[in-house]
Amino acid sequence: MTTEPLIVFTPSGKRGHFPVGTPILTAARQLGVDLDSVCGGRGICSKCQITPSYGEFPKHGVTVAEGALSEWNAVEQRYDDKRGLKPGRRLGCQATVQGDVVIDVPPESQVHRQVVRKAATARAITMDPATRLYFVVVEEPDMHSPTGDLERLERALREQWKIEAVTADLSLMSKLQPVLRKGKWEVTVAVHKGHKDSVARIVEIWPGLHEHGLYGLAIDLGSTTIAAHLTDLETGEVKASSGLMNPQIRFGEDLMSRVSYAMMNPGGDKEMTKAVREAINDLTTSIAEEAGIDAALIMETVFVCNPVMHHLLLGLDPVELGQAPFALATSESVLLPAREMDLTHMNPRAQVYILPCIAGHVGADCAAVALSEEPGKSEDLVLIVDVGTNAEILLGDTRRVLACSSPTGPAFEGAQISSGQRAAPGAIERIEIDPVTKEPRFRIIGSEKWSDEEGFDQDIATTGITGICGSGIIEAVAEMRIAGLLDESGLIGSAEQTGTARCVPEGRTHAYLIHDASAEGGPRITVTQGDIRAIQLAKSALYAGARLLMDEMEVDHVDRVVLAGAFGAHISTKHAMVLGMIPDAPLDKVSSAGNAAGTGARIALCNIGSRAEIERVVREITKIETAIEPKFQDHFVAANAIPHKTDPFPELSQVITLPNPSFNTGGAEAQSGGGRRRRRRD
Repeated sequence: MTTEPLIVFTPSGKRGHFPVGTPILTAARQLGVDLDSVCGGRGICSKCQITPSYGEFPKHGVTVAEGALSEWNAVEQRYDDKRGLKPGRRLGCQATVQGDVVIDVPPESQVHRQVVRKAATARAITMDPATRLYFVVVEEPDMHSPTGDLERLERALREQWKIEAVTADLSLMSKLQPVLRKGKWEVTVAVHKGHKDSVARIVEIWPGLHEHGLYGLAIDLGSTTIAAHLTDLETGEVKASSGLMNPQIRFGEDLMSRVSYAMMNPGGDKEMTKAVREAINDLTTSIAEEAGIDAALIMETVFVCNPVMHHLLLGLDPVELGQAPFALATSESVLLPAREMDLTHMNPRAQVYILPCIAGHVGADCAAVALSEEPGKSEDLVLIVDVGTNAEILLGDTRRVLACSSPTGPAFEGAQISSGQRAAPGAIERIEIDPVTKEPRFRIIGSEKWSDEEGFDQDIATTGITGICGSGIIEAVAEMRIAGLLDESGLIGSAEQTGTARCVPEGRTHAYLIHDASAEGGPRITVTQGDIRAIQLAKSALYAGARLLMDEMEVDHVDRVVLAGAFGAHISTKHAMVLGMIPDAPLDKVSSAGNAAGTGARIALCNIGSRAEIERVVREITKIETAIEPKFQDHFVAANAIPHKTDPFPELSQVITLPNPSFNTGGAEAQSGGGRRRRRRD
């Protein structure tokens, strides 16, 4: 066993052992980690900035001591003096490994930055925001009526707009008098009144008629990505959508890893809180710049997130969520000033609303999906699956709505996959495998052409082919099953058994070769047996959660299935069903809702009545706890088969016939490449 230090890179998850003294940039290049550098490692360009993390990392199996990297050197100091480095940042070309270390590569240091594809979905929303603009004419002061300016502004709002009572904090009052006089007693005020408030709050004031808009942010704070929609609070129009990786990934890719980090590292929860708040501040600045607006015009923010993210955003210790009975510090909605959460890159008096959580493992993001998709108003039985690192599942109709969460892990995001990566230009996102020749064709993010189409090479000249993202690995595994390269258990056959030289030996198992550019110094992209197992575990958890809700509802089939989330929007329904991610349903009854959680956040941002509605609805949703349900394990084990060991899948068999090769025996029946073919039982 090597004694050389271990380096783990996040968010890619790539790792390797390197001699003491190896520059982090060198290690990153050898592992194929996406770390930028244009100056040849001379500490000039700053493109290779990295963030080391210290403490206990059970997920990665390492303990990072304070001396894990070389000491801060003169080159880094020179750059910091001239241009500045964020606290905790190092230059990857200067910092050398001295011990086991976890290194985060921030988005700005990545050559191929992730494409956060949680775009806003078109939705008709009745506009009734909590924050509104009012133009008023205020009575001038008079020696005979010694009333204060705030009181006369309050009277103007009451008489001209029927707003009975208002308040203002000290920072607003400090600018009140100059603005009134600059506007010659005509001003525009932004007034916030929540659905539970008895008194309205003046949050901003401008001289004269303000015509530069009023904006809010709807933020879907996920375990892996943070997606924001900048929304016009007067029209509901989405002015810009943007996102970034959740920097907490360096503390653990999944939720329980982050809870473990908080448990094992005193102050770890505060580290994660600080990291995510800084990321939200950066996202606020960048999305305002993208839309061409002043960030001070962002007056309100609505958050949806899972329970662990909810607690870490608010600065609450998430440890109780890591052990039964999974108690939340609060399950109610939260309304508070943005400055209390250190969200300082928007208006200083902006307000934050966080949707209620349903239970300890089913959070405000699931509540937002319920607000967007309204399963409780559906006449037919609908299964809604928000696919992500931690899947949220709803099942219901007008009679009853059930909810659970299922720990799918990061495999669907491209993590824990040998050639996996986040969704970024150059990543394979679509793939087809010819069932006769076993040859693949694929598409990458950044190009509309397939790999066998004329002009593909020119199209990808700037990005290259860099790896395979979540939607790509799902389609790859499903296509391998359709083409007879996988048996029902998920075993990859040999070249002799499958009839293709693309099935190559890898230790005691085999892998399927999709793309090989190793001769030109590029990547060799394969789907390994380990990749298949990682996807099987993820899809089994997802499927088992859905079946558990169906058991509770005492049904064997659902009328329709809705795939939600950024990932759910980018996978084909056929491949999801071939893989066995979801229970059987007619393919024309399986649809995508896009980023339903983000849509729910926008609804809550634009309509305060919806806030009262979802607060009522979550109390009526029945929570099923997968962690303590014995049947969950039974469903999970059965779901390891592809598509599934026990489910009949009659609808799928009408669309596609799956081969049933037998690779364990190596017999003649498997050598034809297709093996025996049969329909799933009815």
